[in-house]
Amino acid sequence: MKIYNALTLAVSAALITSASATVTMDWVSIGDINNAADPLTGYGAVDHAYQIGKYEVTNAQYCEFLNAKGQSNDNGIYNSNMSSYGITQSGSSGSFSYTFSGSLANRPVVYVSWFDAARFANWMMNGQGSSDMETGAYTLNNATSGIITANIGAQVYLPSENEWYKAAYYNAVNTSYSLFPNGQNTITTADANYSSSASTNVGTYSGDASSYGTFDQGGNVDERNDAVVNGTNRGVRGGAWSGNDLNLRSSTRNSPAPSLELFLIGFRVASVPEPTSIFLTALASGMMLILRKR
Repeated sequence: MKIYNALTLAVSAALITSASATVTMDWVSIGDINNAADPLTGYGAVDHAYQIGKYEVTNAQYCEFLNAKGQSNDNGIYNSNMSSYGITQSGSSGSFSYTFSGSLANRPVVYVSWFDAARFANWMMNGQGSSDMETGAYTLNNATSGIITANIGAQVYLPSENEWYKAAYYNAVNTSYSLFPNGQNTITTADANYSSSASTNVGTYSGDASSYGTFDQGGNVDERNDAVVNGTNRGVRGGAWSGNDLNLRSSTRNSPAPSLELFLIGFRVASVPEPTSIFLTALASGMMLILRKR
């Protein structure tokens, strides 16, 4: 359980960014705690405040991760098929380097397994650079199969299905859910990237914004979440560029194998900061206010 108050969200972006010198996420704050679940599906109830990526993780962001941790491509965090979708590997094992195509820099990264995404989250949580990718939000220890769940105190992680669902479909103003992740019960190809020929830069479709202000939770690429479904399979939601609007609906959920890497599957991350850091930040802010009043 991730329970944090509104103060958490007020300082979280600063805390995450201060630990992250290379990759900076745009976070969207999701409050409105203890909201009811969607009566049509049973999903979406969340009893804590959190943040979720405004956009899907991009090629440029994942490439930074690869250059930091992929010199030997440990645990297959790079898939050679990525070269057709924006990220190219060069060199030899032990000194691999990676570049992204400028025109595809802001496309969502694809061909990532659940374990790749979890390693990216660990790396983000641990401060990036040479930081560990095997422990942190998830204790992986070189695992590429099996069921692994987020550790208590995880600060950057794959969103739970309820967290992902709430950010996509819930409207806090009227405490209701929409059928599509644009805050509406209808959607067209002018609103979101589906029934098309390729992915687009994240945030391209302004009509795709959820009530909270996230983008591309409908279409562009399917997105992994933390749900364990049908044995060891993991949850995927949102639909991709090649599918129809049925895949964007709140009632549609899929559960591919966690090791599956496809050109249609990407991910976004969620975050909560460390409670101790929140307390210290709040204490410092309080002291500054006291000093200013003197």
